[in-house]
Amino acid sequence: MFVEGKQMHIGLQKGDVGRYVIIPGDPGRCEKIAKYFDDAHFVAQNREFTTYTGTLLGEKVSVCSTGIGGPSAAIAVEELTECGADTFIRLGTCGGIELKVRGGDIVVATGAVRQDGTSREYLPVEFPAVPDFDVTLALRDGARKLGRTVHTGIVQAKDSFYGQHRPQVMPTAQMLQYQWEAWKRGGVLASEMESAAVFTVSSFLRVRAGAAFHVIWNQERRDAGLDDIRSPEMEPTLEAVIEGLKILIERDRGKA
Repeated sequence: MFVEGKQMHIGLQKGDVGRYVIIPGDPGRCEKIAKYFDDAHFVAQNREFTTYTGTLLGEKVSVCSTGIGGPSAAIAVEELTECGADTFIRLGTCGGIELKVRGGDIVVATGAVRQDGTSREYLPVEFPAVPDFDVTLALRDGARKLGRTVHTGIVQAKDSFYGQHRPQVMPTAQMLQYQWEAWKRGGVLASEMESAAVFTVSSFLRVRAGAAFHVIWNQERRDAGLDDIRSPEMEPTLEAVIEGLKILIERDRGKA
């Protein structure tokens, strides 16, 4: 949907972004991410959407923030695709669920529990929320190349932050606690808020998406009496994502 020749929400048009776009949530992270690009420049800012574009290995790349949650992430993927992007890397934070996942680790998602509302307005809940295989492998390999501790597996994507952290006070406490226990027993690695929407919308649009998350903490480790490292600084994960994007660019060139 256009307003004066530009996409309604992100304020961009064709030519403003590269085919590869990193999509963090926080607009404040965009400039930090863009510093890893060559010749990076600010393009536009509207609402929660801040965009920079530059190059990486000579390839045009961009970063565009999406805010918190599935609805705005879906808008970003829809409108960035209209502007010519076809490969999305969700870079965000998460909280660990599986006990082996510790603060400071990286989780590369191979699928997402669709505990959101946005993805259900695109495809029935039986449709799996899964990332692109090539993007996922590149993100994993980028983290390994830099010696980071990386886990691959399923994440939970929810809509309510406090529904996770204070489920006992919610009117739906019994349901929320039952579902959380199910995710734990199923081996879900971590919890975050955007991947189900990003993966599902990307599948519908026939574009590629992947996701890598910086683990801030793991409440299940704390509850189990284990050490619970707090790791608010996500620079190591950002560096791994940049390395993964370089690997992806080189592999795409090899296929071409």
